[in-house]
Amino acid sequence: MGPARRMIGKLAQTVVTVLGIVALAVSGVAALAFPAQAAGPTVVSLTFDDGNADQMTAAQIMNNYGLDGTFYITSGVISTPNYLTVANLQSLAANGHEIAGHTVTHPDLVTLPADEATRQVCNDRVNLTNWGFAVTSFAYPFASSNATTEGTVKNCGYNSARGLGDIQTRFSCAGCALAETIPPANAYNTAAPDQVDNNWSLADLQRSVTQAESVGGWIQLTFHHIAASSADPLNVTPTVFQQFAAWLKARPATTTVKTVDQVIGGTVKPAVSGPAVPPQPTSGNLVKNPSLETLVGGVPQCWQEGGYGTNSRTFTTVSPGRTGSVAERLVVTGYVNGDAKFLPSLDLGGCSPTATPGHTYQLGAWYKSTANTQFALYYRTGVGSWVYWTSSPWFGPATTFQKASWTTPALPSGASGISFGLNLFSNGTLTTDDYEMTDTASSPPPPPPPPAGTNLVQNASLETAGAGSTPQCWQTAGFGSNTASFSTVSTARTGTKAERLVVSNYSSGDAKLLPTLDAGSCAPAAAAGRTYSLRAWYTSTTVTQFAVYYRNSAGTWVYWTSSPWFAAAGSYTQATFTTPALPAGATAISFGLNLFRNGTLVTDDYAMYDTIGAPSL
Repeated sequence: MGPARRMIGKLAQTVVTVLGIVALAVSGVAALAFPAQAAGPTVVSLTFDDGNADQMTAAQIMNNYGLDGTFYITSGVISTPNYLTVANLQSLAANGHEIAGHTVTHPDLVTLPADEATRQVCNDRVNLTNWGFAVTSFAYPFASSNATTEGTVKNCGYNSARGLGDIQTRFSCAGCALAETIPPANAYNTAAPDQVDNNWSLADLQRSVTQAESVGGWIQLTFHHIAASSADPLNVTPTVFQQFAAWLKARPATTTVKTVDQVIGGTVKPAVSGPAVPPQPTSGNLVKNPSLETLVGGVPQCWQEGGYGTNSRTFTTVSPGRTGSVAERLVVTGYVNGDAKFLPSLDLGGCSPTATPGHTYQLGAWYKSTANTQFALYYRTGVGSWVYWTSSPWFGPATTFQKASWTTPALPSGASGISFGLNLFSNGTLTTDDYEMTDTASSPPPPPPPPAGTNLVQNASLETAGAGSTPQCWQTAGFGSNTASFSTVSTARTGTKAERLVVSNYSSGDAKLLPTLDAGSCAPAAAAGRTYSLRAWYTSTTVTQFAVYYRNSAGTWVYWTSSPWFAAAGSYTQATFTTPALPAGATAISFGLNLFRNGTLVTDDYAMYDTIGAPSL
């Protein structure tokens, strides 16, 4: 699991003069030349975060050279795919390696409520202790800590906690110390270089040691993956690691390799459990901080960044939100594979929505996006393991806030919580706000069908403004290669507003205004087997037609049919079309007049009637 945005903030605390930065950049490696012999005793600790399965390769290399490392374990992922097993941990300990704590599910502790942060730290140590390990050392996920989290780590029985980014390398923290002191000034925030990634060469690893030898002290190196090839940038090849281990073994006697526990010392304290999760609500919106308004360190409390694969992802809070003052923006660039998303913290229950096996859940979120998006879902089980569950259908790009809605399948047996978020799986920008999750078993029953003869279209005359430039309960849509421009105009048939669509540079596809493709708050409700009379008034410089969609039983919107063409019209003319029988399982209809060539179309006064009781034309 890679670093969060707050890790950069920690590095930024170091004051660096402009001249210092320039000198390092110009002179490069030569500026970091140090004596070959130590100025004082130097200790190197080889540490490994998260419990990734390929760390066994590093362990075998260290075993071959008689070197011991410290493995910071996220206990909730142990014995899941791509992670170490309990048997692996027992093998590590039997060979002299230290098993240490790294929380249960790897959240950013600073963003969590105090009780949840305590559960994460304490219960991780309880899990590891119950598996038979003496646990004294801890590492902060994302190197995110403050005075409160330091106190939490101490109270859970740890003797030390490691940060990152406070020791100079050629990559960062110019002007920082070259080594941590022994003993450290603060055992619960020990200084270490940035985590090792695929930019580090053998020379960089060696330099981190020789610069420490020039002053004496402690250097902690942090590894994540040891693999011949990896999509994760936090990787070092076995060849480089083996060469470094051989080099370390041959250092002068004043340089030794020790585990973190061997450096810090102290007794093994009793394991302490975190506070129990209080009963959670089972009805209403189950998402905590759903509108993202409560911030901790500039990040919405109870939320975290997520993603995998090869892509560059940037998360920021932006203002205003759809409601309130905060929304979350995700920008993905350099996309090759994987995804990125913002979702409720993958925790032990203090933040993530509680859920019941066998139940289905209605998910919702408002979004704007330059690319397709979808809900990615995870569920919690076991000692705190989070596993990928499923994904929703895609939701299309939207220039103004639209609501994405989807009903999950039944939650699997043994699951106790759900986390979900809209993602990007291509380059693009996604802004989200106002999340919701409700148990369908506790949701209110659907409203009774409207009386016969009721116009089922909401905001039918487009008079009520919505977010951005579209009327409330309406959205723009289209596909293919063309340039579509939508605007609200005053040349209305009734009232003061109509919607104008201009299409230029047409090659293929279409463009149209539709009732929002949502879960039912805006889209006209409809019943399977019934036929509907669709109506709209328009002026157009070219032919137009109704494009018609329906929402199926899974909550997915699909294209259904199109009407015959309606001729160009210089003054308002009514377009009418009666649909075929609505397919089985369908629950709603959305429709709009479109342009499928260059031209200008103005529309107003939409209507949709059940043909049983529909008023005469």
